[in-house]
Amino acid sequence: MSYQRYGISPQFVERIKLKMKNPIVKEKMRNLLGDVTKYDLQDRAKVRRLTRTSATILQEKLSEVQEEQIINFVLAQKIDPNNTLHLIKLWGMFR
Repeated sequence: MSYQRYGISPQFVERIKLKMKNPIVKEKMRNLLGDVTKYDLQDRAKVRRLTRTSATILQEKLSEVQEEQIINFVLAQKIDPNNTLHLIKLWGMFR
């Protein structure tokens, strides 16, 4: 899996996926990420802020190392949230 190359553990991903099944958490995340652009997702400071806010919503304590791994992963994916192919690729990565 691609995220593992960045040091993100499958156990962490599974825990997040489980938490995202909660409709309240899902809605909070949707509100946080709803207006995010591809330019936001290439800005390290904005990705850091989104990562920290997401961790708070998900009640996850991230170490500095974990935070950097997630930020590096997001930046490397060059995600365009308006591009369906990008979203399908991400969906497949985390199924």
